[in-house]
Amino acid sequence: MDTAALGTGLKPRHITMISIAGVIGAGLFVGSSNAIKTAGPAVLISYALAGTLVVLVMRMLGEMATANPDTGSFSTYADRALGRWAGFSVGWLYWWFWVLVIPVEATAAANILSNWIGAPQWVWALVVTLALTASNLASVGNFGEFEFWFATVKVVAIVAFIAIGLLAIFGVLPGSDAKGTPGLSAAGGFLPNGFTAVLAGMLITMFSFMGTEIVTIAAAESSDPEKGVRRATNSVIWRIGLFYIGSIFVVVALVPWNSGDLAENGSYQTVLQSLGIPGAATIMDIVILTAVASCLNSALYTASRMVFSLSRRGDGPAWLSRVSRHGVPWTAILASTAVGFLAVVGNYALPDRIFSLLLATSGALALVVYGFISLTQVFLRRRMDADGHEPTIRMWLFPWLTYATIAFIVVVLALMVILPGQRVELVLSLVLTAIVVLVGVRHGRRHGVDVRTTAGAGSTAGRDGR
Repeated sequence: MDTAALGTGLKPRHITMISIAGVIGAGLFVGSSNAIKTAGPAVLISYALAGTLVVLVMRMLGEMATANPDTGSFSTYADRALGRWAGFSVGWLYWWFWVLVIPVEATAAANILSNWIGAPQWVWALVVTLALTASNLASVGNFGEFEFWFATVKVVAIVAFIAIGLLAIFGVLPGSDAKGTPGLSAAGGFLPNGFTAVLAGMLITMFSFMGTEIVTIAAAESSDPEKGVRRATNSVIWRIGLFYIGSIFVVVALVPWNSGDLAENGSYQTVLQSLGIPGAATIMDIVILTAVASCLNSALYTASRMVFSLSRRGDGPAWLSRVSRHGVPWTAILASTAVGFLAVVGNYALPDRIFSLLLATSGALALVVYGFISLTQVFLRRRMDADGHEPTIRMWLFPWLTYATIAFIVVVLALMVILPGQRVELVLSLVLTAIVVLVGVRHGRRHGVDVRTTAGAGSTAGRDGR
């Protein structure tokens, strides 16, 4: 079948729910306790800083994606703006990030299922991974349908959690004597560990935001990609404000930041148990299982689409661009699943330290990807302005806010050098980035530099005549 004929089976409701909550995973429900332990109640500032960076990057990406919807998203745009080496590098780095998400989420799901039903964890990790792989292989509509319901569960859970928390804060929650925001002033107050801890907390929270950009990849397989990207970009502020900052506010307002239960049970479960909500542990297990299944589903989808795009542009093996009669890049899905499942096996077979180092190679990749997106937007926006092309979405205060975003990313990377516990991840991530960039430069030189498209030329233009 034609290698460029991906399906367009994602419906508007799929794109909407993917943009609202498709990437909210265990990082928010469970991992947020680590950020709270680090920064205390001031973790709200950490989330606000990280969220602001995401809003700005999404605005830039939205500008480029509405002009040229493409399943390669920012990898394709970097190719056109910065050169073949850039598209190659950011695409493979992004693919690596999501391939490593697969074992993390599969193991989290396996832990819950093993505790519920029994059987070894590796069995459940295999079952969950294969089930979602089969769903992705069937059609892009299957992926969208799974994500729609996964995201719906997460949205309902977070909204209900915030509602229960606010009732408790106002002292009107039935069966609970909780009232006010005691957690904001307990154990050293709002900023117990200083502002440096806020910055360290921001680095922890960055992982939970990664994936917001998936909607610009998924929209290319919908009937109206421009509308989907525009909605997602315009709604990113309230999504971050409600789901991340709103829910974490409830946690730090009601529970002391240094409570041992936060680390042991997770943020949301600790709050629900403290309020006497019956079945809190079971409720959160169901929500977390849904969240990790959703993230695993998204990881398989995103990794396969990125490597498909790389293959189609000549920056990956040609066989990875094969498409089924249902418009699914089946070889890209199977290859990504295979590498991801090898990582799952490695999580059980390799010593913990080795697997931790493997995961550490993706520790700073979110910032690297955001840096590529920012640089790309500068070049493509200037090209669009020179051609008289008016993008549907425009980056605010261009170019100064884009430059400020790039400077902020550089500062955060510098902080990772200074702050303890971040240096290994930074070094390994930068080493991996350097290796991939060198391979990309060599690849570009070997295969030559081809004609690039302008940002306003349409998503079907490109190096191979798309």
